Amino acid sequence: MGPGERNKMNEIRIKVGVLLTACMLFLMLSANVVAQQPGAGDSPSSVPQAEAATDPVTVTGAARALDMLASSTGLGVPAMTVTTAADGTQNYTVSIQILMLMTALTLLPALLMMMTSFTRIVVVFAILRQALGLQQTPSNQILLGLALFLSLFIMMPVLDQVNVRALQPYLNEEMTAGQALTEAEFPVREFMMAQTRESDLALFMELSAAEPVASQQEVPFTVLVPAFVTSELKTAFQIGFMLFIPFLVIDLVVASVLMAMGMMMLSPIIISLPFKIMLFVLVDGWAMVIGTLAASFGT
Repeated sequence: MGPGERNKMNEIRIKVGVLLTACMLFLMLSANVVAQQPGAGDSPSSVPQAEAATDPVTVTGAARALDMLASSTGLGVPAMTVTTAADGTQNYTVSIQILMLMTALTLLPALLMMMTSFTRIVVVFAILRQALGLQQTPSNQILLGLALFLSLFIMMPVLDQVNVRALQPYLNEEMTAGQALTEAEFPVREFMMAQTRESDLALFMELSAAEPVASQQEVPFTVLVPAFVTSELKTAFQIGFMLFIPFLVIDLVVASVLMAMGMMMLSPIIISLPFKIMLFVLVDGWAMVIGTLAASFGT
């Protein structure tokens, strides 16, 4: 995918996000307008008097829209309400939760790359394609799709724990959104800590000037995420190095044979490519690479 196509895709994502946000605000304002319309039994003359008695100050523009959102009870559901529980936690209405969820969806690609096995897998696949000498085969779409579903397979135990500990209790209204988010953090944190090197974690703890922690659960996410990504890149390059060696040997042998035959004008890459593909197929390379990647996460 070229730079022009990437720019077009980014523009489409931005337009879709703006359109969804505008639709949500329009629906909220529409519910407020319906709630503020007079009932069938109210006389037209009594409504302005009641409004004048209860709202002596006329508010227009953006201030009126915010006031409508804050005081709306359209369809029996408050549009924007934050309630504080006895233990000090805050509960948000469904409208705010939906808005927060749609905002979080924009961070989904970053979360996918920075907090799952996706980084290690896609880097290894890219190095493997380079070692084989293939420029665009398999294509980027195929490699990304394979990496995505392999990441889903590897992360399934973590997702199951998140579902049991956080999602299902939240859907059953047994805990608030904040409590569900806290519970969902523990399985993800355990997975990331298991794949993070202590040296990388100590490096970012030192760079952040954070105070020493007593347990792994106290490590801030702002420190854990970059340490996890750094460890993933190191592991991916180690696996890629091991994959590169046999194909490099084939390139050296082919180049030496061509030099001995005096065929210096013939590119060794063209001659070695079929031999590398044949070797990769004979040893069942895809199954070996995918199995090694899955096993490297303890799956």
